[in-house]
Amino acid sequence: MFSHIMIGTNDIEKSKAFYEKVLAVLGVQGSMDNTAASGHKRVFFMHNGGTLALSEPINDEEATCANGMTIGFACNSPEQVKELHDVAIANGATSIENPPGLREGAMGPMHLSYFRDLDGHKICGIHRGA
Repeated sequence: MFSHIMIGTNDIEKSKAFYEKVLAVLGVQGSMDNTAASGHKRVFFMHNGGTLALSEPINDEEATCANGMTIGFACNSPEQVKELHDVAIANGATSIENPPGLREGAMGPMHLSYFRDLDGHKICGIHRGA
């Protein structure tokens, strides 16, 4: 259903370095830098048909995170959910909500972890199944 997710950042190089480390946990190898004709910089991470893009806001205003928005990254195992979280925290993210672990919900059991990235975006690692 989704083509890509683009999030704003106030420090493109710092955000790029953060996501290179965090997304490596999921097997993402490298990124692609882009500079628009306007001079705004972007970074693209592509993996398994999906794209995460980081962008300097094209309206030249401060990047802010969306209240109520969560970006979820599919993980291959409960251990990878925790590793994604731990690598993010080690690289400057903030742990939020409950510690990484098993949750029961309307969609069945799943392992989840939540953190806020360097710009405050809410990120989730998720593995469905017990």
